[in-house]
Amino acid sequence: MKIALIQQANTADRAVNVAKLEKNIRLSVAKGAQLIVLQELHNGLYFCQTEDTKVFEQAETIPGASTESFGKIAKELSVVIVLSLFEKRAAGLYHNTAVVLEKDGTIAGKYRKMHIPDDPAYYEKFYFTPGDLGFEPIQTSVGKLGVMVCWDQWYPEAARLMAMSGAELLIYPTAIGWESADTEEEKMRQTNAWITVQRGHAVANGLHVISCNRTGYEPDPSGVTNGIQFWGNSFVAGPQGELIAQATNDSEENLVLEIDLQRSETVRRIWPFFRDRRIDAFGDLTKRWREE
Repeated sequence: MKIALIQQANTADRAVNVAKLEKNIRLSVAKGAQLIVLQELHNGLYFCQTEDTKVFEQAETIPGASTESFGKIAKELSVVIVLSLFEKRAAGLYHNTAVVLEKDGTIAGKYRKMHIPDDPAYYEKFYFTPGDLGFEPIQTSVGKLGVMVCWDQWYPEAARLMAMSGAELLIYPTAIGWESADTEEEKMRQTNAWITVQRGHAVANGLHVISCNRTGYEPDPSGVTNGIQFWGNSFVAGPQGELIAQATNDSEENLVLEIDLQRSETVRRIWPFFRDRRIDAFGDLTKRWREE
């Protein structure tokens, strides 16, 4: 199966961002892509650098404007697309939601981000209610997709539950970057940790991992921090953690490549981690901490 990761730098002009996405989707499909993965909150800027109630005006319903417009593209091009949207579920109730569109333009399913960060420049708890749909893969014509979002990618339990539910690959729309005050050494440590933990999910579960990050600099509207330089590096890892493809850190790129989903079966035969899991001894994982 051919897949495409669209790594993009965004501006405050949402119409321009969406038009560029559509162009890159078309370019990727022209190269044979059957599955398109977009970065987190791809229609606009990453607005969580500040806490501003006016930002809630950007939220949309699902189904809504984006699922309709991108649905038309999916149907025209006969391609599966993974969207990442700011969902308005009800007055005062919002989610960071990934939506999977089928080749006929319909909604195959959605996933609401479960882990919500609250750190300087990433004030997501102000905007997003934690997801309530669980870790359930979405069945599509190209396979069973284990879609999660950004901060979810640091949690091996989430990847494991998706794999245990039959996900054939793990997909993470992402928006992560550096604060410019960090040293070059710290930036390298952060990026390497981000890549390493996700490659670990690939190894532990015998699955491909697709991580699509944004790139470009976005200033902090409040001026409190120096803004975020999104570090790109969108990548695809194979079932043994091997890096199959990786984008640059500082430029827009359509990463189009072919993956072999049958490799999961081969790898799981030689590394039968699911066979040897001591599920009788893992009960305490549902606790916050094990007390002495």
